[in-house]
Amino acid sequence: MSDQRYEIRIAGSGGQGVILAAVIVGEALALYEEGLNVVQTQAYGPEARGGASKAEVIVSRGKIDYPKATNPNLQVILTQKACDEYVHDASPNSVVIVDDFFVTEPPKINANVYSLPIVRTAREEIGREIVTNMVALGTLARILESWDLAKPESIRKAILDRVPKGTEELNSKAFELGYKLMKEKL
Repeated sequence: MSDQRYEIRIAGSGGQGVILAAVIVGEALALYEEGLNVVQTQAYGPEARGGASKAEVIVSRGKIDYPKATNPNLQVILTQKACDEYVHDASPNSVVIVDDFFVTEPPKINANVYSLPIVRTAREEIGREIVTNMVALGTLARILESWDLAKPESIRKAILDRVPKGTEELNSKAFELGYKLMKEKL
């Protein structure tokens, strides 16, 4: 990787854990990968729970001169409202991963769009929709690995550092299932 700037956005509804997911990605890149500069920001509507929210991570080996995403290279979007609001500024040929349950109209943009069962995996295979963000992190981890930006183990370690004690196995399983979903597509 050169000094290229990579912009990552995770978007969904307040309460889906998108901010926590972005914090985990930022920590994984900053703490467990070598030579990266990382900044993480977030935004959510006044309704917090239920409103559109987004969190972004900017990563580069060079200096980061602006802390927000202007043309994301990678987006994981969990709701139709968030998709409608945030997907339009994707960089050409970027990767956009959308949940196939809540995003009923996948975007028609100049990007590699993957519609994956993120929420359904959390509900049906884990039995807990609360780990949707961990499934999403697994999909994102596979992309970052393919770009030689991060090892999945770095993100897994950051997850285990952040999740409440006693939930490590649940969150790890959700992460692994998300990783597998994306690995089957690449």
